[in-house]
Amino acid sequence: MKTKLLLIVLLAFGFTSCLDNATASKKNQDNNTEEEQEDFKFWVWTTADVKRADSSYTSEFKKYSENGIEAVLINTNTDPELLSRLAPLAKKEGLEVHAWIMAMNRPGDSVALQNPEWYTVSRDGNSTHDTRPYVDYYQWLCPTREESRNHVLGLVEGLSKVDGVASVHLDYIRFSDIFLPIGLLPKYDLEQEEELAEFDFCYCDVCVAEFEQIHHKNPRDFENPAIDMEWKQFRLNKIRDVVNDAYEIVHANNKELTAAVFPYPEMADHMVRQRWDKWKIDAVLPMIYHNFYNEELDWIGYATKQGVEDLKGRNTDLHTGVYLPPMSGEDVTEAIKLAKENGAKGISFFDGNALTKEQLKAIKEASK
Repeated sequence: MKTKLLLIVLLAFGFTSCLDNATASKKNQDNNTEEEQEDFKFWVWTTADVKRADSSYTSEFKKYSENGIEAVLINTNTDPELLSRLAPLAKKEGLEVHAWIMAMNRPGDSVALQNPEWYTVSRDGNSTHDTRPYVDYYQWLCPTREESRNHVLGLVEGLSKVDGVASVHLDYIRFSDIFLPIGLLPKYDLEQEEELAEFDFCYCDVCVAEFEQIHHKNPRDFENPAIDMEWKQFRLNKIRDVVNDAYEIVHANNKELTAAVFPYPEMADHMVRQRWDKWKIDAVLPMIYHNFYNEELDWIGYATKQGVEDLKGRNTDLHTGVYLPPMSGEDVTEAIKLAKENGAKGISFFDGNALTKEQLKAIKEASK
């Protein structure tokens, strides 16, 4: 009798414990979901104009903050004074400020333009100082040459010293496109089924000499440079080294380093010599512009997941970047959902001036 009674008590206790554990587990899951929701950040890219009044910027920043956007990436054309003027205005509206810089592509850079030797050279011997691939604003500096890379790093340092800035945000931190996104090819009346000489960089004297010293072969002599892995890796490493140096500089000034990058590492490697999962960097914002690649909306989830997987084990956060113009409010809602479900820490929108009322409403709802 005593044995039966003891057994009943033990079973009852076990059942109660299971219920308690299940309740606790569900509570933890709910708390985790809430934490994930709170931690998910909403960003926007915007470009500044020194001629605009402060009141105009205040209205813009208020529009973002009132609709759930928390961080603004501001392109001031690497002007620390303009950034110093705008940062307090944005912070007053509750926004986190990031200094957005066009890094290796430096269109109209008055200092660089006085030094033609700083620019990348294509396989067919043309310098982007005066022969620009695809578009006139493609003026790429060589990441190998000490003077050009130091010029870029000096600009990074200047922005990192501005009070109120959370990070320096590297854009165009790569070589010029060896392949364009497939959706853009018709615009340029191009077919790119192989690496074409006019879009293959950099074959300047400094790059060639340094590579030849290490590997005892000259890339200018290659019959098919695309299949030489050392030559490809050499260029990937040169971009990586600029990023890693920038990381040390901004962290010395108590800032973080972030970057706009191509959709996921293998794709970036193939298209623009950019392997961002190997960088020393705090956060990346992959530009997962699905319509550029003739992809459907769900590709945002696919590319986000690929990047998140490739960053496992590294201390780098990923925030999905999306291109607004073709998107409805419903599309924006779905894009946010896809980014969250596939491990992104946030989502960024390009660009602030393109935001419609419907898109803003979708962001505001998702941010609650």
